Amino acid sequence: MSVEPDALAVVNQLRELAADPLNRRAIAEDQGCLPGLILFLDHSNPQVVYSALQALRYLAECRASREKMREEFGMLLSLQNVSEKTTTPGEMRMLASEVYELLKSMGADKGEEDRDMEREGETPTCRHKAQFFLGSSNKRAKTVVLHIDGLDDSEHRSLCEEALLKIRGVISFTFQMAVKRCIVRIRSDLTAETLGRAIASTKVLKVQQVVKGENGDEVRYSVMEKEQQKPDRAGQQKKCSHSVNS
Repeated sequence: MSVEPDALAVVNQLRELAADPLNRRAIAEDQGCLPGLILFLDHSNPQVVYSALQALRYLAECRASREKMREEFGMLLSLQNVSEKTTTPGEMRMLASEVYELLKSMGADKGEEDRDMEREGETPTCRHKAQFFLGSSNKRAKTVVLHIDGLDDSEHRSLCEEALLKIRGVISFTFQMAVKRCIVRIRSDLTAETLGRAIASTKVLKVQQVVKGENGDEVRYSVMEKEQQKPDRAGQQKKCSHSVNS
C-alpha cells in the first residue's frame, strides 16, 4: 500500500476538523497535531502539503492558538521553506506566506483575544481526532528514539514514513536525517518492537533503539533481538539491564 492515500486521508480529516472554530484551540494544544502538520509540510505529495497549509490557516484564525503555533519547533522554518521553494506552486506559496505572517505578527490586543476565547468556549474539545494522532494528548504516551541504518535519502525516508503511518498508536514522528534517527511518539501500549518490525519490513532499513545507559551515555539495542544482543557503545561492549521500553 502506498503512503500517499494514507497521509492525504489523515491531513484532509485534520483540515476538516480545523475548519470548525470550536475545534481549533483543542487541535493547537494537542501534543501530536501540530508536529504532524509540520511533518506534512515536507511531504513529497503537493496535495498533502496544500491540505496541511489549509489546516494551519484555519488554526491561525484563532488568536488564542497563534502563540502555540509560533512556538512549535520547526513551524516557522517549515512555512518559510514552502514559501521560498521555487518548485512550490504559486497558490501554495501565497498560503504559506500568509500563515507565516499571521504567526509572526502577533499584535492583536488582549481584548480581542479574550473575545475570541469566549466565542470559542473556555475549554473547547475536539470530538474527533484523525487516526494518525489518536491518543496524542494521553499523558502516558511515550517517546522512542530509533537509529535507522539506511536512512540516507528522501526515498528511504518515504519508506520509513509509510511503515510508521500504518501503525495504529503512532502519534507523531520527526526525522534527524544527519544522524539517521527518527523520534517517534507512541501510545503507552505500543512497543518499540512493533515499530522495529514495521520498519524492518521495508527490507532496506535496519533499526536500533537508542536509550540512556547507566552512566548517561547512549546505548543502542536491536529492537528485533533485544534479549540476545548486547548493546552497542562507543568504544566498548557492555551488558546493560535496561529494557527497551524503560
